[in-house]
Amino acid sequence: MLDLTYEAPKPKVIAGATHDWELVIGMEVHAQVASKAKLFSGASTEFGAEPNSNVAFVDAAMPGMLPVINEFCVEQTVRTGLGLKAQINLWSAFDRKNYFYPDLPQGYQISQLYHPLVGEGEILVDMGPGVARRVRIERIHMEQDAGKSIHDMDPALSFVDLNRTGVCLMEIVSRPDIRGPEEAAAYIAKLRQILRYLGTCDGNMQNGNLRADVNVSVCRPGAYEKYMETQDFGHLGTRCEIKNMNSVRFIQAAIEYEARRQIAILEGGGAVEQETRLYDPDRNETRSMRSKEEAHDYRYFPDPDLLPLEIEQAWVDEIAASLPELPDARKARLVSDFGLSDYDASVLTAERANADYFEAVVEAAGDGKLAANWIINELFGRLKKEGHGIEDSPVSPAQLGAIVRLIKSDAISGKIAKDLFEIVWTEGGDPEAIVEERGMKQVTDTGAIEAAVDEIIAANPAQVEKARANPKLAGWFVGQVMKATGGKANPKAVNDIVTARLGL
Repeated sequence: MLDLTYEAPKPKVIAGATHDWELVIGMEVHAQVASKAKLFSGASTEFGAEPNSNVAFVDAAMPGMLPVINEFCVEQTVRTGLGLKAQINLWSAFDRKNYFYPDLPQGYQISQLYHPLVGEGEILVDMGPGVARRVRIERIHMEQDAGKSIHDMDPALSFVDLNRTGVCLMEIVSRPDIRGPEEAAAYIAKLRQILRYLGTCDGNMQNGNLRADVNVSVCRPGAYEKYMETQDFGHLGTRCEIKNMNSVRFIQAAIEYEARRQIAILEGGGAVEQETRLYDPDRNETRSMRSKEEAHDYRYFPDPDLLPLEIEQAWVDEIAASLPELPDARKARLVSDFGLSDYDASVLTAERANADYFEAVVEAAGDGKLAANWIINELFGRLKKEGHGIEDSPVSPAQLGAIVRLIKSDAISGKIAKDLFEIVWTEGGDPEAIVEERGMKQVTDTGAIEAAVDEIIAANPAQVEKARANPKLAGWFVGQVMKATGGKANPKAVNDIVTARLGL
């Protein structure tokens, strides 16, 4: 079972620092809602389309065009909130966030500052076997994405692609409860896992569908505890925001660098300035982008084109009833129902498709531990080697279940099973029929095995004496018998007969 009590890690030691310092990290994760249409228009959200081809008039801010909310985007955001054990606000409202950027046609972004759709929730972040830390979620609000500026196609010109403009984002804002780079990485991984289980975001960071603004500050030991008592952010030090991070590895590296930078400033007698920074992975450093804006800098005001959003509790309850079993609950059930180790259950539940595949194999095979072993070691290893996902596996759950069932019934040995797996992977077919047609059944006739053992012993008297002097050498005879029978002899029966014949 997970320890659900929040445990702050030990103060992180920063090499070269004069004093001990603790990191305090909060994240604003922008998750693109899995929807075929945008938040306020019917334009497609397809990734990779021709530039400026998925743009409706309202996305391009044509005069007289009014936004119409996409109900499915609202449903997906509510679904996410329920998955994060958050408060769903039956009344919420949209605001205009005013700022200029070339890829923001309206000159403002429609967002939810004052009255978000989703309130406080939490994520339990896995930090090791049986250990979880609680990261509080402050809010989840809906907003429209901006477009994309492209600066590397021409030495003198920049281009703008508005395909992404108006796509619905869920901004998931955490409290400053994350205490180190590793925990930040674990937080992103867990959030992504939950979103993918829920089906509300595909979590593709490479395409920008999940990206994070990372707020980093440093403080002396004990300051965080004072913040938790008083909720006074002044205890936590001045924060700097690292913008638009779309790689877990880079998030960790950026936090490490930024923490060292701030500590060097403070220990040098300076003051950290609140600002927005960018991370340069080539140089492994953050650099200043602009001074950090506050809410009042954006001149927020209620959007006059959109009425407040009111939803029914019955609708929320209906969405809640349709939620899938989430990762933590599923992991605990696999451990309980099938006797899996915490590690194996974690691997199998990392992706919903993996867990579904495992349970389908178990249904066909009737042995959870053996099925887990084959999926994790043989199937996942082969999929990784050939660059496939579980959805593209040439071996179906029914086929792998049949292989596991044949092993369990002693119809085939482990070695034969690997040969059978290779045949099914490359040629397909029914494993049980293949075993019959190709004579792959395991030899369980003790008489035949005894004859093979006697023949090997009679032909190797010197090796017999060595084995009797050192019983560990008896394994040589087992190997020779398995070789003589083409790997078809039951290994346990061979071992028992060899041991008896040698008098060990």
